[in-house]
Amino acid sequence: MRSAFRPALLLVDLCLIALSTLFAAVLRDDLVIVPERMQATLPYLALTLAASAVVLPASGLSRSIWRFSVMADYLRVLVAVVIIVLTAVAAAFLVIRLDGVARAMPVIQGLLMSFLLVGARAAMRLRHASRKSPRAAPSETEAQETVLVVGINVLTDLFLHSVAEFAPERVKVAGIVGRNVRHSGRLLQQYRILGVPEEIESIVKTLDVHGVAVDRIVVTMAFAALPPTAQRALLDLETSTDIRLDFFAARIGLDPSSGRPSGRSDEPESNATTTDTPDAGAPFSSMGAFEPAMQRRYWQLKRLFDALAATVLLVLLSPLFLVLGLVIALDVGLPTVFWQQRPGAGGRPFKLYKFRTMRNAHDASGARIPDAQRLSTSGRFLRRTRLDELPQLYNILIGEMSFVGPRPLLATDSAGSLRARLLMPPGLTGWAQIKGGREISPRDKAALDVWYLRHASLWLDIGILVQTLFTVVRGERTEPAAVRRAWDELADSSILALRSMGPEGAHAGHKTLAEVTAQAEPLGLHMAGT
Repeated sequence: MRSAFRPALLLVDLCLIALSTLFAAVLRDDLVIVPERMQATLPYLALTLAASAVVLPASGLSRSIWRFSVMADYLRVLVAVVIIVLTAVAAAFLVIRLDGVARAMPVIQGLLMSFLLVGARAAMRLRHASRKSPRAAPSETEAQETVLVVGINVLTDLFLHSVAEFAPERVKVAGIVGRNVRHSGRLLQQYRILGVPEEIESIVKTLDVHGVAVDRIVVTMAFAALPPTAQRALLDLETSTDIRLDFFAARIGLDPSSGRPSGRSDEPESNATTTDTPDAGAPFSSMGAFEPAMQRRYWQLKRLFDALAATVLLVLLSPLFLVLGLVIALDVGLPTVFWQQRPGAGGRPFKLYKFRTMRNAHDASGARIPDAQRLSTSGRFLRRTRLDELPQLYNILIGEMSFVGPRPLLATDSAGSLRARLLMPPGLTGWAQIKGGREISPRDKAALDVWYLRHASLWLDIGILVQTLFTVVRGERTEPAAVRRAWDELADSSILALRSMGPEGAHAGHKTLAEVTAQAEPLGLHMAGT
């Protein structure tokens, strides 16, 4: 099998070259197939294939792995094509005096050969890149880490490929910091270039506004190659925050000495790989009591309903989107849509989209503007009518959200004590929103969300959507009875089983507040103090 592999690649290349030569002859005759001319081309084709059979193996192209081809391979193809065409023309001149070979044919032939040979290799690379095996979500001990890459070079490309190949679920690249201002706003492997190293502090703050907390900065350049201002900015950020500075060349053993002073030389090396996960707490796998609720067929039907309804609404509301976008652009400015990273189902982060309601956080002099002054006139209206949430129809369409479910909170508000609510996709509205709103505690909201998880149905979802419309019109109202019912059901069901009975005991169907609170801990639910 191994010996047959290389000749097979050579055979494919020869077929592509033969096809290029024949098609070049057809193009030369204005796409008209003339049998006499095609027959006259055969000797030149034979000489081209003979030259190719020698040049391709000599250049190493028949030994390369196409799905891992890089720019150097494509350049070798171009050089090989030039050599093949020149050799074929020289041989044809000596053997047949170029009889039957038009002057323009070698040029057309070379272009077609280059296109097909490079295109075949690039297509195999793209096909391989699109066939990534599905990967499981990060486990309890594998918290997702957000990194910011500093540098644009070969090592940057290597790091991004390494993340895509080995840790797509565990490492999230927030963006790239380039070396030159003219690169800002451009893309490298679909990652946006956010600025230059001297602006690293403002870049981190801007990402934080969007809910993206940077855990580590990976520098793919030599520290000494950075300007002094960029060096100071990186070191200041490392010493004043919890963000770690990591030099990729030293990490992979290419540069044992990073050449930079450490801002945290007193910390042990083991601390460099320790991160605090906002989702610490009871693992999802231990919540077996929720499995019957999550395995109900309604969750599949719910996803189908969400996709269809989101598609219809996006089409019907597209004129409203355009009007609101124009109003926001005139009142607030561009961009008109704001995104913020939130934890979704299973704790996986996603970008939650909203219409922008607040102006820039800083004035022209760089001073911070209070949030109360940033809220625009159109923003107040959009928040009051909940129209600022309309862009989340896109989140629903692609499966990151549902119409009904727990509202997606910030990562800092979705800690282990609230983890149970992350078992299901977040929603545009939910049971906690119509029964508690903003007035109740996060723990009570989590209890309401768990109650919904166990009782989700088509009619319940329709009822929540209808009540949401009334809430928009009349304002939020808190229903303490619904909150108490959620906690009572948690206490009286198999989800919160009594661990032990005290001397006084507890009769069936009733548990004390202290017992309920203690038993809620393993599920990631804490009762609010009363």
